[in-house]
Amino acid sequence: MREWIALSELACRPADGDRVVARLPDGARRTHADFVALVARWQCAFLAQERRVWALYVQDPLAFAAALFGAWHAGKEVLLPGDDRPATLAALRELGCGLAGDLPEGLQAAAPGGAIPARHPLDLDATVLKVFTSGSQGQPQAIDKTLAPFWSEVEALEQAFGSRMDQGGTDAPVIWATVSHQHIYGLLFLVLWPLAAGRPLATQRLLYPEDMIQALGIGPAVLVATPAHLKRLGEHLNWAAVRANVRAVFSSGGPLPFEVSTQVADLMGERPIEVFGSSETGGIAWRQASQADTAWAPFADVQWRMEEGCLSVHSPRLPAAGWWRTSDRVEPAGQGSFRLLGRQDRIVKIEEKRVSLTAVEQALRDTELVQEARAVVVSTPIGERVGAVLVLSNAGRALVAQGRRALTDRLKEALVSTLEPMALPRRLRMVDAMPLNAQGKTPEGLLRELFAETAPSGAAMPESPPVTWLTRGADEALASLDIHERLSVFKGHFDRAPILPGVAQLDWALMLGRTCFDLPAHFVRLEALKFVNPVTPRTRLYVSLQRKTKPQEPDLAVLQFRLYSQAPQADAADADGEVREHASGRAVWRVDEGAGHV
Repeated sequence: MREWIALSELACRPADGDRVVARLPDGARRTHADFVALVARWQCAFLAQERRVWALYVQDPLAFAAALFGAWHAGKEVLLPGDDRPATLAALRELGCGLAGDLPEGLQAAAPGGAIPARHPLDLDATVLKVFTSGSQGQPQAIDKTLAPFWSEVEALEQAFGSRMDQGGTDAPVIWATVSHQHIYGLLFLVLWPLAAGRPLATQRLLYPEDMIQALGIGPAVLVATPAHLKRLGEHLNWAAVRANVRAVFSSGGPLPFEVSTQVADLMGERPIEVFGSSETGGIAWRQASQADTAWAPFADVQWRMEEGCLSVHSPRLPAAGWWRTSDRVEPAGQGSFRLLGRQDRIVKIEEKRVSLTAVEQALRDTELVQEARAVVVSTPIGERVGAVLVLSNAGRALVAQGRRALTDRLKEALVSTLEPMALPRRLRMVDAMPLNAQGKTPEGLLRELFAETAPSGAAMPESPPVTWLTRGADEALASLDIHERLSVFKGHFDRAPILPGVAQLDWALMLGRTCFDLPAHFVRLEALKFVNPVTPRTRLYVSLQRKTKPQEPDLAVLQFRLYSQAPQADAADADGEVREHASGRAVWRVDEGAGHV
């Protein structure tokens, strides 16, 4: 039986070489003794600095955990940025905090072999961590938390789910995740909870279904995911080896459609455990849906009540002893549970008229032409107006095939009877899927980017395809490109049977990589460049991007890219068919400004 260790004492206990805390991508293990040694090195580094508040960004979750505890034991306050994009770094510098980890000129752990500083149990109420909301309902907001609410949530999670994760054998399951530990969901489920419980965390993040099958097939496993990742598993892949190993699948960050929950159960053998909460409140409730309207069960230490139709909660995760009213509408469901009825109306003013963005979204979905809708306020030449990002239904896709005007006319005809004129969307963007950040959420900032009137800077082609960001995280991104026949790059490239030039595919991959990631200015070389199958007009081209570093060459930054398409199955309009590879490779940049081309 593994010992349960309080987070306040995790780095103070004698180093335990038998307690495995992490699994590396090559299968190697790291123990509590390794963790404590790395905490000491980070503690020394922070103790040598006078600055009190530090922004911490480390890609490896175990190294991140060691840096976090090292900073805490050095008496520092830690801020968790969700990414390391230039705008984020500029905001951090404005706040005046120090930079640590995988940030430009970030503080690094001290060299091994130095004196080991003393460590005492952390004060739960004095150990500070600043996190940020996802920005799903507006701009991300900073929240000051202490270690106390995190510890209370870790205890609540273990009480609710610990026994089911450990059943089926004596070996502890490896905790695998599709989400980043730089956000509160990944921080809790991938780092803090596994470290306290003695379950190894995987340092490799799972980005694609193929990665999941390979990782989850190794041995006992738990998957920490989001609806965005679970929606794209792909039934055509071989999930047979996974079913015997998966002990639990967690989903959080947004609503999980019941049909997706059922598909996950069929493929992995475990129905997802959905966790409901927020950065402000921590975990509130959970469910394992047996039907679409399955009620939510509050965690044992959470009380709830209704206030004007909205959920209000009280728990140890809240900063004060009072109640916290959310914007989620609920109804009682018996035996202390509740059902979620959606978000409270988001009211904005357009030309002094009150407009409910929630009502706009619902009206769009009611047309049966739209599967998903998100409404935002966008700037137009005549002032602020409502814009809408749409994922079309089968009927909507069939209509837009007749021309965009056919769809917009039908939508307007349907909406004028339910919406005030000022609430009618004046800008529409059709996407294959809502753009997502690293936590599987759709911040308003990503939605507004879809309405930008100009192409991203650096686009070399006179006409580039429309870009839809499906996921966009700190080190990984997935975009879809609409390769239509009007693109100028097709001119003169086999007029009778046009194909997309390889140089265009390469240029767009590099341009998108620079849009997403803070890459050095000095290009070095291309590696492993392959063009497998031609790209023809009317292709939905997917561009997968990963930013990596080379441990043996720390001054290099690598962009790994893959371009592929996915044909629909003939017998199911919404199903994904065979994946067709088009191009792949790696681009390498050097941080050293004096380096030239190779």
